[in-house]
Amino acid sequence: MSENNQLRDVFGAIADQTRRRLIQLLAEAKELPLHELTSQFQMGRTAISKHLTILKEAGLVLDRKVGRETRFRLNASPLREIYDWLAIYSKFWSADLLRLSQSLEEEEE
Repeated sequence: MSENNQLRDVFGAIADQTRRRLIQLLAEAKELPLHELTSQFQMGRTAISKHLTILKEAGLVLDRKVGRETRFRLNASPLREIYDWLAIYSKFWSADLLRLSQSLEEEEE
């Protein structure tokens, strides 16, 4: 897979609100079994499994079998690509925050 396809996969994987919530849950816990992840949503096991498959294909989630149970954990390293991409735009946020700070100081005087 080329680097561009990898970026598309990671960006596409986090585009969905359910998948972002799964990432958050896995970031807060070391490892979670499928039934615990499923209990956090108003959808069935099959739907959650499909979301986890997309996250796995993007390299964001790793799984392992423990007996009859599948446990999932976060692999956050692909998120670095998103962080790096967003860092390019941080200068715009910094400038906006500086202008806001200056405006607030002027209002206080």
